[in-house]
Amino acid sequence: MKFSIVIPVYNVKEYLEKCVESVLAQQCEDYEMILVDDGSTDGSGALCDTLAQRKPDHIRVIHKPNGGLGDARNVGLEQAKGDYLVFIDSDDYIAPTMLQELSEKIEETHADIITFGFRVDNNGDTSAVYIDPLPEDHVFTLESLPELLLALPNAWTRIYKRTLFMETGIRYPGRVWYEDIRTTTKLFAKAGSIAAIHQPYYYYVVRENSITRNKNVARNHEIIDAFDDLLGWYKQNGLFERYREQLCRLAIDHIFLAASVRVLMTDPKHPLLKEFNQYLYRYFPHFETNRYLADLPKSKKLAFRLLLKKRYRTLRMLFLAKDKLGK
Repeated sequence: MKFSIVIPVYNVKEYLEKCVESVLAQQCEDYEMILVDDGSTDGSGALCDTLAQRKPDHIRVIHKPNGGLGDARNVGLEQAKGDYLVFIDSDDYIAPTMLQELSEKIEETHADIITFGFRVDNNGDTSAVYIDPLPEDHVFTLESLPELLLALPNAWTRIYKRTLFMETGIRYPGRVWYEDIRTTTKLFAKAGSIAAIHQPYYYYVVRENSITRNKNVARNHEIIDAFDDLLGWYKQNGLFERYREQLCRLAIDHIFLAASVRVLMTDPKHPLLKEFNQYLYRYFPHFETNRYLADLPKSKKLAFRLLLKKRYRTLRMLFLAKDKLGK
């Protein structure tokens, strides 16, 4: 069997059927679908069983106590039988050509990881497309292309050989935010070959309770926990110095820029802003001269400068003005 599609399910009754139907609509049928009901309380678990009856030879359901997204993925991958793992969040969906075209790329490259792009579905508007600028014409590794660490770390914009997880012991952490950045970045370092397709096969559905829209400001501290995990792993494996510049830019993107903006949009006086700033200086004392900063778009360069100067209210006002103008 070529693909094991692992779909963690937790209280997504409104979205689940569309997700499952997008898999059933695939042109390639060499797959199994594993629905991992993570202790749902809204009827999603029962819906999993109902959906499995539509194609019982392709769909398996696992019911388990709630353990979080990462734990559900781990349960699914450990029960998987396919050569490659595909992770889909149960409120998202995929393009009908995805598995067939990935299958062709597998036959061409036999890569440990194959990465691709995604579209954002914002109330039905799917015009926003994200594709990491990775080479499509040859196979690479993290060693040959350190800029791979600057790619979005989402679990669902790539597929993985199941043996990559089984042989390395790398797993997703449970009950935390930012589980992908703790995991994908480690898999990059362990993969013997990586390939890319410049096609947006995945559809990410914007929801009000996503991390980027969550109003629980204190939980943004978990990005620090995630980077403690990640940087510690790279140090333990003797890789930190080799990839210091790329890890620095990764921290700038996810801590100094993204997490800081999430916090200041709610509370520009929150102590986390100071902690984020201190964290960057502690691990990357000269992060403001990182060579990859030149690649930031103008808007993020401006945000970076304002954050360096701790002009949080000014940056918040700029974002509010941008939202008001609908830009």
